[in-house]
Amino acid sequence: MIPTPDLSHLTKDDFEHVYEPAEDTFILLDALEQDAEELRNLKPSFCLEIGSGSGCVSAFIGTILGSSASMFLCTDINPLACRATLKTGTRNKIPLEPVQCSLTAPLLPRLSHSVDVLLFNPPYVPTFREEAEDAQGHRGIQGAWAGGAAGMEVTQHLLDIVQELLSETGRFYLVAVKQNDVPAIRRKMLEVYNLPSEIVIQRQAGREHLFVVKFFRQHITIMK
Repeated sequence: MIPTPDLSHLTKDDFEHVYEPAEDTFILLDALEQDAEELRNLKPSFCLEIGSGSGCVSAFIGTILGSSASMFLCTDINPLACRATLKTGTRNKIPLEPVQCSLTAPLLPRLSHSVDVLLFNPPYVPTFREEAEDAQGHRGIQGAWAGGAAGMEVTQHLLDIVQELLSETGRFYLVAVKQNDVPAIRRKMLEVYNLPSEIVIQRQAGREHLFVVKFFRQHITIMK
């Protein structure tokens, strides 16, 4: 069993401003652990997490891959989250490199077809569109959960550039909830971007039905 990253350096005050790992975080860790052997066999060199928050997920994938990956890049709109991510990398001896930005705004086209493992636990909670826009604009902790209409306002922007980001053998892991309409997401990514997918894990967590969906660059014939 792969240990959860050490976050003891982060305080209650930190988590007033930075998203604290919760069930959606842990289901993503479980999905990555389930795929650990596959991920190691891919020998990825470049991992990118969008919305790294505390840095927990990126530190975890770093533990899985070890020195086989040369870069663990993390982006977040929240400057305090970037600071927390950097501290988490140091605490867990994983060389995390946080960049404060929205999604990958300043990084394309330099990242074109270069990301071997892409991770996104988005703001997926359905809210009014104005609430999601305000949360993104204020660059605070609300941006970690306020997802706008159907919880998809932010996610949709990333889905439209995933095909551009992934390397030839790239994997994209997305956290979603039932209200996001997971079948519609998978169908669009296959039909529009030729990115098939499978559901790695799904589980009920309180009122939320959580999914981790994995998208591939290469073709697979069966959608589970």
